[in-house]
Amino acid sequence: MGRGRQKAKATKQARDMKYFSPATDYSALQRELTDQESRAAARRPESFEPEEPDYSAYADKYGDDDDGEESGARRTG
Repeated sequence: MGRGRQKAKATKQARDMKYFSPATDYSALQRELTDQESRAAARRPESFEPEEPDYSAYADKYGDDDDGEESGARRTG
């Protein structure tokens, strides 16, 4: 198939998709969305604050480092 025919077919398919209007059951959609919202609300915790990870073990291990820089050495590169 030549490029012109291929482009025309792609254009036709895009136009068909753009203007396609299926018969949508809006009441079923509303029930589905309402059901999902109620389930999501039931799963939500009371507090929305995220838990802070415990970095104390890392602080003990790496706390005395000064960001990996040595006082006399300069890195180039």
